[in-house]
Amino acid sequence: MKFSIITPSYNQGNFIERTLQSILSQEGDFELELRVMDGGSSDGTLAVLRRFENDKRLRWTSGPDEGQSDAINRGFDDTDGDVIAWLNSDDLYEPGALQAVAEAYNASPFDWCFGNCRNIDENDTEIRQVITRYKRKQSLGYSYRHLLRRDFISQPATFFSRAAYERIGQIGLKLHMAMDYDYWLRLGRESDPVFIDQTLASFRWHSESKNGSAYRRAAWETYNVARHHARPEERVDVLYHFAHVMILSVLYPFL
Repeated sequence: MKFSIITPSYNQGNFIERTLQSILSQEGDFELELRVMDGGSSDGTLAVLRRFENDKRLRWTSGPDEGQSDAINRGFDDTDGDVIAWLNSDDLYEPGALQAVAEAYNASPFDWCFGNCRNIDENDTEIRQVITRYKRKQSLGYSYRHLLRRDFISQPATFFSRAAYERIGQIGLKLHMAMDYDYWLRLGRESDPVFIDQTLASFRWHSESKNGSAYRRAAWETYNVARHHARPEERVDVLYHFAHVMILSVLYPFL
């Protein structure tokens, strides 16, 4: 089987080398292609990318785009892997992550899967372990209605099949903070995910990251996505989501 990993990038020169190394160092019984879609970085990002040009698994382009989702979609459409994912240019895959996903897919081809995700700081030190444990507990009890109540699936640790992408369609362009949650709800309407109870990725919290700097905005956008997807009989789940957002807005800075 083959993985296609898309890395949207814009002015993350401080982190992107670690991101690329975490992808290209993956070993296992699979093929790998990495497509970096850079939005025209003006920092040291392009110099880092040029240092990887001898690795034929990596292709990159740099130029204006219509935002992160547009870059991801164009990357997916320019690759041909059986299982696809995106990893932002400041996040990491953990060693053995792709092999764990490959084993799950080879055992029983899935539409999508997800695993556990650590939180790390600028220096790769693990932080916010309470959030990590909380999300794992929620993941073990996955149901679609549970997902409507709260977004507990970590984007860096999520993968889906090419076939599912072709059925579901592209990542939505209108959302800026919760396009991943929107996509999980679209996927979840068709099939339940496979949960891999293993740490597959690390999400980096820093001052310029979307969720790090604007968690309240992200939480409210996520709530509105849940409202959009909920059916009449699921309105109670949206009320739970609203309550969760209110509590999260108070507690999140302290977690």
